[in-house]
Amino acid sequence: MLRNNGMLNLPNILTLCRIACVPVIVILLLDDSRQMGFWAALVFSVAAITDWVDGYLARKWEIVTVMGKFLDPLADKLIVMAAMIMLIPLQRIPAWAVFLIIARETLVTGLRSVASSEGIIIAASNLGKYKTIFQMVAIIGLLLHYDYYWLLGLRWELFHVNMHFVGTIFFYVSFALTMWSGGDYLYKFFRVLTR
Repeated sequence: MLRNNGMLNLPNILTLCRIACVPVIVILLLDDSRQMGFWAALVFSVAAITDWVDGYLARKWEIVTVMGKFLDPLADKLIVMAAMIMLIPLQRIPAWAVFLIIARETLVTGLRSVASSEGIIIAASNLGKYKTIFQMVAIIGLLLHYDYYWLLGLRWELFHVNMHFVGTIFFYVSFALTMWSGGDYLYKFFRVLTR
């Protein structure tokens, strides 16, 4: 059984599968068609679900490993950044915002490394969790991009949704949360250092 305390336990395998989804999404987004956007959104959604599942299983089975602690946040950043970067030439997301998000992630990762090397633990806030949720929904909406029609209600009425608009709204909320959580982390980092 895959449930073991070694490096190749089920949570770590799910994390590796999430990393393997990165080139698939990149290749799918080389084509700007509705079909490729749908498949990219599907692959991204499955990867996002495995992010929750691998963390849940690791905690439930008490098999949190050093490899998992390293790979899990790396996988999250790789898949989100790959999708965002590929959305830039499709003109679905502004390059300046992606640059600031990458800069924020790099800065916070660097500060975490410095804090860890000094034996300092800075607790993550709930802002990071909300940021991730909004980011995932935003990217799925921007990958789908086109208008979709859904059958709703007892009378099966058609409901029109512009996925690009939905994705854009969620993206700017996630952008604000990203900057806010980055500022919050900087504040906590320097407050701990000046004690």
